[in-house]
Amino acid sequence: MLEARDLRKSFGALTVTNRVSLEVARGERRVLLGPNGAGKTTLFNLLVGELRADGGQILIDGRDVTGLSVDARARLGLARSYQKNNLFGGLTVRENLSLAAACAQGRARTPWADSLSDRGVAEAVDEVAQRVGLTELLEVPVDTVPYGARRRLEVGLALAARPRVLLMDEPTSGIGPGGIHAFHALLRGLPAELTIVIVEHDMDLAFEVADRVTVLNYGEVVFDGPPREARDSALVREIYLGTWDGDA
Repeated sequence: MLEARDLRKSFGALTVTNRVSLEVARGERRVLLGPNGAGKTTLFNLLVGELRADGGQILIDGRDVTGLSVDARARLGLARSYQKNNLFGGLTVRENLSLAAACAQGRARTPWADSLSDRGVAEAVDEVAQRVGLTELLEVPVDTVPYGARRRLEVGLALAARPRVLLMDEPTSGIGPGGIHAFHALLRGLPAELTIVIVEHDMDLAFEVADRVTVLNYGEVVFDGPPREARDSALVREIYLGTWDGDA
């Protein structure tokens, strides 16, 4: 469903993505692991089109999208949630979700149309809010809701686009144990046909939700396999203990 072939990206003399290849099947839950600076967020930026690759290919459902814009890839079903909250703080939870749903349904293109009151938009908002556990907070301004709820809203905004592939960049970043448990439940409740790629540092979450694990280090794929093999891998342990020198 989502494929990267030999992706490369450098900033000056610094190579951040070094011939990265991965193939994520339809409905798969893929977790990307790696220490800070491994190139995980850069890879996400390449996949969604926020950065242009220096070389390689990106495919969505077999279609080469390497040269397409962010919005063109979104129309093909690729959505993303961000590591840092990217919300309209002065609006309510409902208004944030309504804007995302209206854009996804093409109802926000006419300035004089009241797209936020559209029945289809309203139904989409209610469905997404229930899925991410925000129904009781719909009328609350985003600035006043708890941080964990804002993280769930980030996911809700992506889901409002009705994606086929969802990239989630550290969805549990900055939330406590209770919030992490809520995210476990949220992920389990997402449609089975939705393809998900997650950058995650919480190892318990990673191994619980992953069908397959890919580990990056210094911009390279150094491990790709099932969670059990990742957990037992001496190389993966060395990377997280800080002893890997790149020659393993």
